[in-house]
Amino acid sequence: MKNLSLGAASAAIAASLILTGCEKKPELHIYTWSDYIAPEVIEGFEAENGCTVVIDTFDSNETMYAKLKAGGTGYDIIMPSSYLVELMAREGLISALDHVKIPNVRANFDPAFANQVIDPAFTYSVPYAVTYTGFCYAKDKVPEGADVESWSILANPALKSKVTLLDDIREVIGAGLMSLGYSINSTNPAEIDAAVEQVLAWKKNIRKFDAESYKTEVASGATWVGHGYSTDIVQVIVGDEEEGVDPRDDIGFALPKEGFSIAFDEMVLAANAPQPDLAYRFMNYIYDGANAKVNMEYICGPNPVKPGIDALDADYRSLIILTPEQVARGQVIRAIDQIPGAMELYNKAWDRIKATDAK
Repeated sequence: MKNLSLGAASAAIAASLILTGCEKKPELHIYTWSDYIAPEVIEGFEAENGCTVVIDTFDSNETMYAKLKAGGTGYDIIMPSSYLVELMAREGLISALDHVKIPNVRANFDPAFANQVIDPAFTYSVPYAVTYTGFCYAKDKVPEGADVESWSILANPALKSKVTLLDDIREVIGAGLMSLGYSINSTNPAEIDAAVEQVLAWKKNIRKFDAESYKTEVASGATWVGHGYSTDIVQVIVGDEEEGVDPRDDIGFALPKEGFSIAFDEMVLAANAPQPDLAYRFMNYIYDGANAKVNMEYICGPNPVKPGIDALDADYRSLIILTPEQVARGQVIRAIDQIPGAMELYNKAWDRIKATDAK
């Protein structure tokens, strides 16, 4: 009788929770960059799917990858940059995609971005947003005559302690390589050494390596030139009317003429994702034109969703979409981990950059 009473009580409690709307909603866990999905998009997805979206953030691909390798689990969708996807797939951190569950992706992907995507078959990843790395700069602080459209500005002595570089191995070493006319994906030891020397020369001016706070520090005047991502920088320039943040005409964005990085961040399905079907629905939701338009207006960068891009205001579209001539100067960051000795070469170069004191 006691067991029956307990069973009856449990059933009654469960029924009560259902009747009162207190049952736990399914949760979609996303691991991504900060401020990278529009709240309105999240709210719309939650309402449409009767779920809760939980966001965790990282500030570099290396931080994200290290956490996953150390056993970080529980995520459904992760948003690495393209060059890490193949490695993550090979190590069993992510799963191949079932395209039957994401029909909007093939239907709405903008072919204008095809040459910027590493895997056009979308085997393991769905392109989320593209970023171009350049300079966020204070127009009234940069010395007269300094060429803000060149990597050489980082060595200008008038900028001592007023410059930040991204805290990202591929971006920083890639900057050194491109400034010397080399490929951002070089694995030539002599070229890597030369890039390190270039970065160490810049380090005399560097306040810190930083992938987050440069967005606000250029606006505050603490930094005059910040190496950063186009999406972050455009967010600062356009402001946020709802948050009472005014546009900033005194802040500019420049792409170095010697070359700049092009990197897609991707949506990938985590291995052993707790909610794979919900993850697929989210990927498909992002590729709806109306949702992509809202999302692009928030993140200040392009999702490669043609109906969404076509729906943007023409002036805003011209702000976040590069011209073919600009794209031609960019270099896509590609995976190098399968090239024997390449990652060891880069890691040693990065350790040297970080450990060497500026003189």
